[in-house]
Amino acid sequence: MTAQLLAKNQEHTVEIIDLNHEGSGVAKIEGYSVFIPGVLQGEIARIKLIKVGKKFGFGRLIYLEKTSNHRTEPPCVVYDKCGGCQLQHLAYDAQLVYKQNQVAQVMKRIAKLDVPVLQTVGMEEPFRYRNKAQVPVGYVHHKLVAGFYQKRSHQIIDMDTCLIQSKANDDGVQIARSIFEKYGVVPYDEEQHQGDLRHIMTRVSFATGELMLVIITRKASFPFKEQIIKELEQTIPNLVSIVQNVNPHKTNVIFGEKTQVLAGDEYLVDTIHGIRFVISARSFYQVNPVQTEKLYQLVLDKAELTGEEIVFDAYCGIGSISLCLAKQAKHVYGVEVISEAIADALLNAHENHFTNVTFETGKAENVIPNWYKKRIKADVLVVDPPRKGCDEKLLETILTMKPKRVVYVSCDPATLARDMRILVNGGYQAGEVQPVDMFPMTTHVECVTVLEINNEN
Repeated sequence: MTAQLLAKNQEHTVEIIDLNHEGSGVAKIEGYSVFIPGVLQGEIARIKLIKVGKKFGFGRLIYLEKTSNHRTEPPCVVYDKCGGCQLQHLAYDAQLVYKQNQVAQVMKRIAKLDVPVLQTVGMEEPFRYRNKAQVPVGYVHHKLVAGFYQKRSHQIIDMDTCLIQSKANDDGVQIARSIFEKYGVVPYDEEQHQGDLRHIMTRVSFATGELMLVIITRKASFPFKEQIIKELEQTIPNLVSIVQNVNPHKTNVIFGEKTQVLAGDEYLVDTIHGIRFVISARSFYQVNPVQTEKLYQLVLDKAELTGEEIVFDAYCGIGSISLCLAKQAKHVYGVEVISEAIADALLNAHENHFTNVTFETGKAENVIPNWYKKRIKADVLVVDPPRKGCDEKLLETILTMKPKRVVYVSCDPATLARDMRILVNGGYQAGEVQPVDMFPMTTHVECVTVLEINNEN
């Protein structure tokens, strides 16, 4: 059967042969690929085609004729609606295998490398792990709600709890929501570009239990501002900071440029590997502190520092990896494009009495070539780029500078594979890839690998 003979609303019985990178089941109808959310490999499903394209289509599950031994009942009551998690119906040990297989497939397909992909490093308790909640607010049935968007839409789901969030974040968001509702604050309408309250964000320190509340508004002023601040302080447990960010633009970008402290501290304090980190409202900080400890230990192990090395940390954020490296390196140079993050990194270095670190604001692909021109050369280079991977100019500098070892931390296996191929072509030898489950119940996977210069080239 060809795509021309398939049509929307047709029903078919199919076998699920795989899961794709989005967690959807993959089925074949006489060679034509169909993707179906909510099904698992090995299951037999009755489906309805909801979209038929030239090369592949999408289906909706009607019922299962055969279920997988790895299927489990999702504990979240809004799992079938919410777009935050994709894998709650898959047993956790099978989630770890799925992520290992996804990374292995990408290494072969994109990197064209036959490198070992190790078993995924998982969690003992794969729920309640997130230290940051960032949720939009809106009206649902004339009620002010704060929750996540429904799958493939901007419709907010009315929810009281999220099982991958810390309980403190859940409580902080819902208490804040109820107070704003009490005072009649109008949520932001992105179509009309009207209203006051856009997002509520909470951050909790797993080390201290203290909480930061960030409110993102369209304007600096909003009704009953002083009364709301006072009631938030009195009502939310362990609240040490209330921050307001103003975003006046018609955009789906969450943060605007202006941030001010309304009450309490400017920073939250957390601890990784015995190092105290101050975290401001807009700082990038890993959201899973339990797995971050494991991730950073892997980075240290793969860096193989003896205390004599110069280390570059590209995309250094608030200096969390940099300072862990500085405990074992001669000197660490960190670069980050966000100036507020560099300010936090400098403060973190000062607070922890590090004197062997240097931080600079700018794009890694611009700053690191300048360091190299100044004859500052890395023995070890650590990269932890955004999902788009390393900039081409940075990769060119790595191949020119030839640090002995490149430790690559990645949140996107596809761009990791692409960059590994470039570095291998330039004379590096790829090592094993270690997946780390930073985001249980979702399809996301973090990876750590090391590439070493091939001295024979």
